[in-house]
Amino acid sequence: MRTTQQPIAPALRLSQEVAGALAQGSPVVALESTIISHGLPQPRNLEVATELEETVRECGAVPATIAVLDGVACIGLDAGELKRVATEPGLRKLGFRDLPAAAALRASGATTVSATSFLAARAGIRVFATGGLGGVHRGWTDCQDESADIDMLSRTRITVVCAGVKSILDVPATLQRLETRGVTVAGFRTDEFPGFYLHTSGERMDWRIETADEAAAIMRAQDALGGPETALVVANPVPLAEQLDPALHDRVLAEALAAAEREKITGQAITPFLLDYLVRGTGGASLEANLAAVRGNTRIAAQIAASWSKES
Repeated sequence: MRTTQQPIAPALRLSQEVAGALAQGSPVVALESTIISHGLPQPRNLEVATELEETVRECGAVPATIAVLDGVACIGLDAGELKRVATEPGLRKLGFRDLPAAAALRASGATTVSATSFLAARAGIRVFATGGLGGVHRGWTDCQDESADIDMLSRTRITVVCAGVKSILDVPATLQRLETRGVTVAGFRTDEFPGFYLHTSGERMDWRIETADEAAAIMRAQDALGGPETALVVANPVPLAEQLDPALHDRVLAEALAAAEREKITGQAITPFLLDYLVRGTGGASLEANLAAVRGNTRIAAQIAASWSKES
């Protein structure tokens, strides 16, 4: 017996502004949507989302906030769609692996780093700004818990501006995995890998750049050399004056890790548990440091996109 199948929604939908900018070779910056739906309380989440888009425009680029709405991967959101991501209850959190299911079942969700990186590259966007990457979790030798971000960055030609990886992770192990997977990491005006909420993790990096033009030059060299379609991670630290107090960070993180072990929090639940514990345990100071990092990363990403578009 033949069955009638409901057609799958279109895979991608670029906003008119984003499509026009890409067609003209104008700079475009991808922005993830999980910080809007899952990372900030209402109504501040919408205010921050709007602020980040304005920052991109002030730097001469076009913002492309990415989310999946009713099964369609939307590359660039209008005001109503941005508000929907910020306010709709039950919005899913979508990694790359979730995208086919979301498309087929017409689900809606905010995109993580892995999903945003994939969709941005698929749309022809080369530069992406976020807060912190996922990576190798502490205790990984026992549970092999590693973020899908690493795998996606190892096979996606995109430049990600971030404040390092989330400080709840095993930073040295994450840097080793990025090296193994062929992902280039360069510090933006720093020799030490940033610590997300903290100015530095204390881990040294092999490459340092001083300008957006140097980042764009590395991107061109990636293309000229060929080889695997790996990413460029531009690690930009949160300013010292805006970082979370290191002693407070270390104390609350130790408490959070102990609480997670007591309550047997594992798998996908561990990251939101620890981050939420840090927000509450620092009286919101960790959230402010995160936002300071995202603002700086967005500005630099727009500058890199502008430099990249000049000769591309």
